[in-house]
Amino acid sequence: MDLAFERRGTGEPLVLLHGIGHHWQAWSPVLDRLAAERDVIAVDFPGFGASPPLPPGSPYTAETLADAVESFCAVHGIREPHVAGNSLGGYVALELASRGVVRTATALSPAGFWNRSELVYARAVLRAVRASATALTPERAAAVMADPLGHLISAGMLVAHPSRLSTEALLASSHAMREAPGFDDTLDSFVWLMPPAPPKAPITIAWGERDRLFPRRQAVRAARWSGQRVKLLRRCGHLPMSDAPELVAEVLLRGSR
Repeated sequence: MDLAFERRGTGEPLVLLHGIGHHWQAWSPVLDRLAAERDVIAVDFPGFGASPPLPPGSPYTAETLADAVESFCAVHGIREPHVAGNSLGGYVALELASRGVVRTATALSPAGFWNRSELVYARAVLRAVRASATALTPERAAAVMADPLGHLISAGMLVAHPSRLSTEALLASSHAMREAPGFDDTLDSFVWLMPPAPPKAPITIAWGERDRLFPRRQAVRAARWSGQRVKLLRRCGHLPMSDAPELVAEVLLRGSR
């Protein structure tokens, strides 16, 4: 299937994958920095952003989303790209590395390295964020997020520095969360999510030092799984692209060399 995407730059291809309930615009703070050295393709997963949902009867799992990314790359002639992802997208990036279909993979706070209580907590937070986005009308959401306290409350769980996330970007992410038909089924599938098979391509894992959704102790498990050190992103939350664009761009460029 085809997916909605944004493509910029020249060089070796680098495919960017967002988290659950988000859209390709999550990568906007780093796109131009990356495009100076890479052919950057930021995609919307099926059932998220502007991409159509999966065909009826197809389950929303990390594996089927990885299948969709593989199919997208084949359709667009993108062979053995570098890939990077955040949260759910980070897990999918590692899954593609396990399949040996990408040149490198970089994962920022990837899903799947939680224990049971951490999974229950993360799912509860994500459901609350979705419920909040659904409950507010667009007009009310704009008023809440334009207020400094409302902006802080709306963004504080996912970023370490809410003031660095514009009101426009916050409203767009809230709209993406509210309108994502794949959200509920994908979140339900987290119950079965386990770390993927060992990677067949070089990987880099980085974790937000102040990640409140997937606490950084999960990085220790990711390090054990990967057999390598996990880089901590200082003063960053779960969406480090907004907190420290230059740092994240550097990590992605190094990971894709």
